[in-house]
Amino acid sequence: MPFRVVIAPDKFKGCLGASAVAEAIGRGIGQQQPTWDIVLRPIADGGEGTVDAAVSAGFERVSWLVRGPGGAPTTASFARQGRVAVIEMAEASGLAKLPGGIRLPLDASTYGTGELLRAAVHGGCVDIIVGLGGSATTDGGSGLLSALGVRFLDDRGEELRPGGGALRELARIDAAGLDPAMAGVRIVVASDVAVPLCGPTGAAVMFGPQKGATPADVAVLEAGMMRLAEVMAHQVGADYAGRNGAGAAGGTGFALMAMLGAQIRPGVDMVLDTVGFDAGVTGADLVITGEGAVDLQTLQGKAPVGVLRRARAQAPQALVVIVGGRIDIARPQLLDAGFVAAFSLRERVRRPQESFDRARELLVEIGEEIASLGLPTAHSRFRS
Repeated sequence: MPFRVVIAPDKFKGCLGASAVAEAIGRGIGQQQPTWDIVLRPIADGGEGTVDAAVSAGFERVSWLVRGPGGAPTTASFARQGRVAVIEMAEASGLAKLPGGIRLPLDASTYGTGELLRAAVHGGCVDIIVGLGGSATTDGGSGLLSALGVRFLDDRGEELRPGGGALRELARIDAAGLDPAMAGVRIVVASDVAVPLCGPTGAAVMFGPQKGATPADVAVLEAGMMRLAEVMAHQVGADYAGRNGAGAAGGTGFALMAMLGAQIRPGVDMVLDTVGFDAGVTGADLVITGEGAVDLQTLQGKAPVGVLRRARAQAPQALVVIVGGRIDIARPQLLDAGFVAAFSLRERVRRPQESFDRARELLVEIGEEIASLGLPTAHSRFRS
């Protein structure tokens, strides 16, 4: 049997997507070891790149015109295979979709994500995976539900304007118009954010500033989240605001759980299942993973550690290597975690910007280096 290599990196944020990273490393390995069996399995953690990862695994990309977070039309994609759809919130309601990059903490809406969900369901999909990372919004998922026919009304019976800034005025939720096609649809949310909807660790306080919110804006958004939690509890007969993941993506996790019965799972595990990682890694001799910044957060359960755990379970004989745009953690900590080697783009250049400008070239170089280490007797050499 040929030596089998599985290359499963996450994106190098701000530099290269996961597919491009995997292809560059694979090219370097192939140049040195043309007889090796190289399998590319680019992954994501539920945020940006989740749809790309699904497409790389054989899903069909479906593009749709939706309402962006600021209200302007934008083209977004979801992935579909049979009756399964993968929706990435960043595609429709992400920071990159804000016109001119101007953040709209009080007004940004998840409406476009709801339009993608509706398109997938009306296209025949009944199992929906929603990745919540990278959102520009703190509207409690009200925009998403509005796109599905739910109405958020003030005390005069008028619909609220889009965005979390208006939720303080919420008096009633009218779900009579909820799209009947949602009945029987199973939704799983891919998210590593375990925060509640409200409070000091909730959506507005923890993540509002990242989306442009001033302290005054955070106070407005927090009041809106509290009001939404109160009215939604009356609407559905249960309080979802304190559940882990309710605060994910500015409260979108809350809306999906409370109104649509969604379950929340760790993002990387959900993506690995979706792209068929377990089957792909079975019998592997070498697994290569990575992300843009390898640091202590990596070891706390980000995508590369998810790959490491799955590889140990499915291919315990495999060596697992990690590659980073930069590595901000001591090598012994990575070795103790189970990686046999770590390679950094930043360490190969004089100026930090070069690691971005020459990323593809450097990744090919790293692939060549990995392939020249004399596998399968490389375990001791990696550790030396």
